[in-house]
Amino acid sequence: MDSPVVQVQRHPLAAQTAHLLLSRIRNGEWPLGHRLPGETTLAAQLGVGRSTLREAIRELAGKGVLDSRQGAGVFVIALDASEDWDTILRRTTIAAVIEARIAIEAEAAALAATRRTPADLRAIRRTLAARGVEGQSIPDHVDADAAFHRAVVAAAHNDVLTQLFDAFLPRLRLAMIDMLKIRPVPGQADHVAHRELADAIAARDPIAAATASRSHLSALKESYA
Repeated sequence: MDSPVVQVQRHPLAAQTAHLLLSRIRNGEWPLGHRLPGETTLAAQLGVGRSTLREAIRELAGKGVLDSRQGAGVFVIALDASEDWDTILRRTTIAAVIEARIAIEAEAAALAATRRTPADLRAIRRTLAARGVEGQSIPDHVDADAAFHRAVVAAAHNDVLTQLFDAFLPRLRLAMIDMLKIRPVPGQADHVAHRELADAIAARDPIAAATASRSHLSALKESYA
């Protein structure tokens, strides 16, 4: 009986070239901010065609390592490829996620207090009321709480802060649901803390808003200790 044919999978040449370039960058051959050799020279050094080199550079540019500047050349802007958020969040702790939330949300709360519109304030009040509904299931409570915090961040009118917050939500949601299954759902004192944050934003008091946000999230972090 004939043996089955096994297909050997090879990495595309461009991917191998990108890996080689990254290794040389990691080893310090081209420091941060340094311009790579010209395309013809570099392709000859690596023993590949110029089209393969261009594809490899595009791959590393997409990973935040290289920056191709029209008329100037290709520059090293990072010494290693950045990991995606999912990979980072899967291996980090909930406490670390909450610490990052404190940094993001305290600043967002302060900005929201100075930038919020009437529509923003209505969204904050509406989501605040929704998280205080009696008899919610644990997932519904967690989702309502997340909606309130996102409304606060959105009121800062900073797209970077909003995207950072959104990156944390899936990881935090599952952890909060698991935690609340073995601990009581936060009661009136927790809701008062959220109301104080909403009131500070309504009053356009950035210091009080940042303080309320930081205090609430710090208490949340302590609950995981």
